[in-house]
Amino acid sequence: MKPRSPQSMQLYKMLIFRGYPESFCDLVTKNLNTDFTASRMIGYLCHYSDLPPEEIADEMLAILSDRNRIMQKKELESNNAEWNRILMEGLDTDDKTE
Repeated sequence: MKPRSPQSMQLYKMLIFRGYPESFCDLVTKNLNTDFTASRMIGYLCHYSDLPPEEIADEMLAILSDRNRIMQKKELESNNAEWNRILMEGLDTDDKTE
């Protein structure tokens, strides 16, 4: 797993400050270890003052699911762009310099 980002560390401190167990905070921030995912959770937490850990875990899973969908979409877009290039230019691999 990659190291925590600055936003992820801020999320960790926010969760600790709100009184959640250290092991729970560690688990959440290990999974939300990018600025994008940690920022989404921070935004979610800013709307609520007292959430049970189950709600935070549920939101964490939703954020990770969204991130995976975005990554898959970008991969499919890249594959589609390459396919379109092949359709336009063909598979010609011959060296055109003579």
